[in-house]
Amino acid sequence: MGGMVRSGGRSGGVKAARRPEVRLPPLVDFGEGGLEPDGDYDGVRFGASVDLADASGRGARFMDCALEGCALDRAELVRARFIDSVLTGVRGVGTELAEASLRDVEVVDARLGGVQLHGAVLERVVVRGGKIDYLNLREARLTDVVFEGCVLAEPDFGGARLKRVEFRDCVLKRADFSAVRMEDVDLRGTAELDIARGVERLAGAVISPVQLMDLAPAFAAQIGVRVEA
Repeated sequence: MGGMVRSGGRSGGVKAARRPEVRLPPLVDFGEGGLEPDGDYDGVRFGASVDLADASGRGARFMDCALEGCALDRAELVRARFIDSVLTGVRGVGTELAEASLRDVEVVDARLGGVQLHGAVLERVVVRGGKIDYLNLREARLTDVVFEGCVLAEPDFGGARLKRVEFRDCVLKRADFSAVRMEDVDLRGTAELDIARGVERLAGAVISPVQLMDLAPAFAAQIGVRVEA
């Protein structure tokens, strides 16, 4: 059975993201060897004993798959497609997912650093728990994406398009929103909102009154206003 979608409603005038509800079929354990470029993986479980570090799966397709505790250090997954899949406890540095496609995907308790997702397309994706450092989402397209209970340290959304994206109980540290385009982006639920660049690009987002006060100096600086006692 493939993934189901929980339809989104409205919260305070902003359209809520549509969340995936992935229902995996019985899975077959991944065998010996590594990934193959343009490989086709359907209903496969990649367990914690599977080491995908330095694997080359450029253009591979993962349908109804589970990646559980896999090492993804420097894995080359450019233009890979993940559909109706769950990634739990994956870990690694320098994972290459440029121009990848994630649709109806859940990412749970990931521990990643320097993930390259620039130019990627994320549709109905939930990132829950874990920590991702230096996440590169430049020029990516995010639609119906929820970041929940996770820590994003220095994420780069430069030039990305965000539509119906929610940040819930998560920490955003030194986020870069340069040249971003937003529509129905809900930032009110962040536990910490720290914007390094692009505060002037928040049109289309919803923030709380407390966040407005915290961001007031940055807003003032953008329009050339000096605030002095």
